[in-house]
Amino acid sequence: MKIHHLDCGSLCPRGGRLFGGKGGPWAVAPMCCHCLLIEGEDGLVLVDSGLGVEDVADPGRLGFLFNAVTRPRLEIAETARRQIAGLGFHVDDVRHIVPTHLDLDHAGGLVDFPSATVHVHAAELRAAKKPTWRELGRYRSAQLAGVAKWDPIEGGGDDWFGFASVRALPGTSDDVLLIPLHGHSRGHCGVAVRTASGWLLHCGDAYFHHAEVATEGARAPAGIRLFESLVNVDRTARLANQKRLKDLARRHGGEVRLVSSHDPAEFAACRA
Repeated sequence: MKIHHLDCGSLCPRGGRLFGGKGGPWAVAPMCCHCLLIEGEDGLVLVDSGLGVEDVADPGRLGFLFNAVTRPRLEIAETARRQIAGLGFHVDDVRHIVPTHLDLDHAGGLVDFPSATVHVHAAELRAAKKPTWRELGRYRSAQLAGVAKWDPIEGGGDDWFGFASVRALPGTSDDVLLIPLHGHSRGHCGVAVRTASGWLLHCGDAYFHHAEVATEGARAPAGIRLFESLVNVDRTARLANQKRLKDLARRHGGEVRLVSSHDPAEFAACRA
């Protein structure tokens, strides 16, 4: 399957080297919203949707805290809908969306594709519809209420390189799998896609910086590690899954390529 790599939301938090950028704490540390567009046999498949058209038109939908901390660029040209149109496709060509989770910077574009079915882990959908007080800030009802076709997926029991997995698109021949990687959010998953050169695993927010799944001894910048701890719902599970992903990269790096949602270096390498 052919894969297009899309940045569907440039984020410009301050923090400099503390967040993987350059300079002091007031310097910008750019981040991306790395989404995948897959040309599948059953139409187009979007993995994550970034910030949407309505988010750009009305930034208040994202909330004061998100806007203040991440400082999104909010350009209509960066939305998945506009980028997909720029590739020559129609909005209705997107038949399926597979979000890693439903945080506001991953789910904003869901309503931009009204014909698509959204295949999400059932635990994540339950969290988004009935969040606890700790989860209130991460899910935005304005983004989710307009989704017409949900396909909640339970569990994950088939083995995939030692991870549990479940087909994200049942009834199709496209090899797109949900890989439960809970911890960042209640039902957070990776999305594995079989390509001609091997597997690509979109890890969502299971990690934020490539050093976290690199060789032993490498560490993500301190600001990123602090931020991850502040926003996760289960720190123990998140760290355990990061370790498992590091082991996967070490043992099967020739068969599986890992990418995450917000690492601009990974995104640039994929686009290159």
